[in-house]
Amino acid sequence: MAVMLSVHPQSPQGRHIARAVAALRDDGVVVYPTDTVYGLGCDITSRRGVERITLIKGRDPKKPMSFVCADLNHISRYARVSNFAYRILKRHLPGAYTFILEATRDVPKMLLTKQKTVGIRIPDHAVALALVKELDNPVLSTSANLSGDEPINNPAEIQEILGAQVDVILDCDVLPRMPSTIVSLVGDKVEVLREGAGDASFFLELAAG
Repeated sequence: MAVMLSVHPQSPQGRHIARAVAALRDDGVVVYPTDTVYGLGCDITSRRGVERITLIKGRDPKKPMSFVCADLNHISRYARVSNFAYRILKRHLPGAYTFILEATRDVPKMLLTKQKTVGIRIPDHAVALALVKELDNPVLSTSANLSGDEPINNPAEIQEILGAQVDVILDCDVLPRMPSTIVSLVGDKVEVLREGAGDASFFLELAAG
């Protein structure tokens, strides 16, 4: 059964972050809070971790998953960021958005789409960012739930449903169920793929031209 650690949402305890990072470095799977929903994560370089998450969720392994970066410099290692995209990212991140960008060669092949794109997040949440910074690698970002179900927003329910299959749950109390807004910036063309927690009006106006 997963270890559940109660973490302060603004000032996460270093020992709890270190415990979760130790699990991630050992091909572990961690449930962590974001500014939208609870995420189910592993180190993106851990093939075993990615496979475990796919099995836990009952998810199509060909369906792409996004990941969390620490900052804009971190993003530029994994995605091709044009001047146009940079201005948008700088304005809206950290925030409740997933941006689809062209991937660089540093993205593990198991996380690439057929179009060689990748989804990247910088959540506006201290715990998620502390996790990524301490690990010094991006963390996979997919909602904590079984595939096709609503995201589970209560840590007690997460423990009940997923606790036997994950290693650590970082408990930040009940979160909203609203997932991130997904925006494609591929080829400097703006397309809103999903409206969620992030305000999409700016992007809808850009897309309308």
